Amino acid sequence: MSRPTLYIAITNHGFGHATRAASVAGYLQQQNPDLLLILATTAPRWLLEAYIPGDFIYRPRGFDVGVIQSDSLTQDQGATLEKLREIRQKQNRLIASEVDFLKTNRVDLILADIPPLVTLMADAAGIPCWMMSNFGWDFIYRDWGGEFNEMADWIGDCFAQCDRLFRLPFHEPMQRFPHIEDMGLTGGTPRYPEDELRQRFSLTTPPDQTILFTFGGLGLQKIPYNNIREFPDYQFITFDHCAPDIPNLIKVSDRAIRPVDCMPLCGRVVSKPGFSTFSEALRLETPVVSLTRKGFAEANLLVNGLQQYGYHQILSPEAFLQRDWDFLRTPPSPPMQTSHSIATDGTERIAHTILDYFESGI
Repeated sequence: MSRPTLYIAITNHGFGHATRAASVAGYLQQQNPDLLLILATTAPRWLLEAYIPGDFIYRPRGFDVGVIQSDSLTQDQGATLEKLREIRQKQNRLIASEVDFLKTNRVDLILADIPPLVTLMADAAGIPCWMMSNFGWDFIYRDWGGEFNEMADWIGDCFAQCDRLFRLPFHEPMQRFPHIEDMGLTGGTPRYPEDELRQRFSLTTPPDQTILFTFGGLGLQKIPYNNIREFPDYQFITFDHCAPDIPNLIKVSDRAIRPVDCMPLCGRVVSKPGFSTFSEALRLETPVVSLTRKGFAEANLLVNGLQQYGYHQILSPEAFLQRDWDFLRTPPSPPMQTSHSIATDGTERIAHTILDYFESGI
């Protein structure tokens, strides 16, 4: 009897989609080590391995473009449109090639976050396709207007063939999906004791004087690191290998250590709007300092959600790039929503729904 096989397709955009999908994959593997995981993505293998401790098949494939960017805040609409046209033109070949792979490897179920073409692949292969996200790419492109409207229509038609959507918090309506189930926040869980990391980093500052910088897979080109020198009593942590050598700046080079592992050490996380960073911070109740982002419709949803449910500070990129970081001298604002909290069990609920599917005999 063949092993139950789950194929996970991850959108070709940054690291956030990869980390939240991989957090589900890692939890699935813990619960059922016999489950065979296939991850189809252009995200680097080391990033997936940071969330999935056991074996999986890595299939480096990209089925969408997301948004082409030079860093976490700077996007290139022209290059994005050109790449979308290219994918649409060769979609039949992409689908046919992957259908052969799905059948050959006897895939039982597809989970996607959230390449549109995967629904067509699943339909052609006769395999159920479930998706997870807080937005669809049609939402992002339609906000740009012009020629992107046609692309949004095409993508929306793909999403309409999804069998089941796990809709994450801070979402747009996602109306093209016929079957929607709302879920809680997703993300990884810190894997190191705080004392172990404190010793490894020689960290002596308390959390309220420890600041984590994390700007996703694309980073931010212009972080004014020299401002750190104005806060000698603080300790800063970054995953930017190109950051300068400053006495109170820790540069994390070990790829096994993730931003979520460092969050319990910190009183604030400084980030751009990103679902996975916000989600992991909120799950751990770590305050977030978020830059704003223009021209990307999801950003407003994320910032609004952060303000509702987390301790927060909101900065313009211009304020962050200036010489004076007064925001560090001001305490974060409390969440605006006080009558109820947000669910934080999205990773576990999505995984158990998948496990129930396999255990029911498919």
